[in-house]
Amino acid sequence: MLIRILLTIFLFCFSTKSFALELVIGQERVEPGVIFIFEGAIKDQIFPEKLHLSEKNTQVHIEARVNWDETNIPKGGVSGGFIPYLHITSKVINEKTGLSTFIDLLPHLNLIDNFHYARNMTLPGKITDTYTVIFTVFPPQKLELSYHMDWAKQFGKKLLNEQVFTYNNVDFEDIAKASRK
Repeated sequence: MLIRILLTIFLFCFSTKSFALELVIGQERVEPGVIFIFEGAIKDQIFPEKLHLSEKNTQVHIEARVNWDETNIPKGGVSGGFIPYLHITSKVINEKTGLSTFIDLLPHLNLIDNFHYARNMTLPGKITDTYTVIFTVFPPQKLELSYHMDWAKQFGKKLLNEQVFTYNNVDFEDIAKASRK
């Protein structure tokens, strides 16, 4: 028991020191009770490597944590549970030069956030520049998710509508300079 407690304390201290730095770009709530938290996180090595930019070739790990709210969610929903099957894109625009980068966020899994959508990326400019970040969320496609009659009667034949969230003056400098090592 004592070993388990000490291990928990060690892991908490290690993870807090290594992974505490995250830039919350924005937070939104969309009916029927879906919470979006958009973040700039510290770059990381992601697997499979053939699908992702390597840690050494990136500056930022863009994330979208998408979960049911803790309260006021549809019957049967798991409070705080991950929302799968969404398609999320991010466009990062340098506010000084107008250069932009467009990425698709893919489902990821780690020991800090658990399931989330994310992607490593290189900023379209200097890490000291400010950026406009646009997240577009597309609902599941027709063959990816089916709806029972009870859901369709209460919410329609969809999970949510397409959403666009825009954030200006995003400063990635601290995140881009940070390392998980």
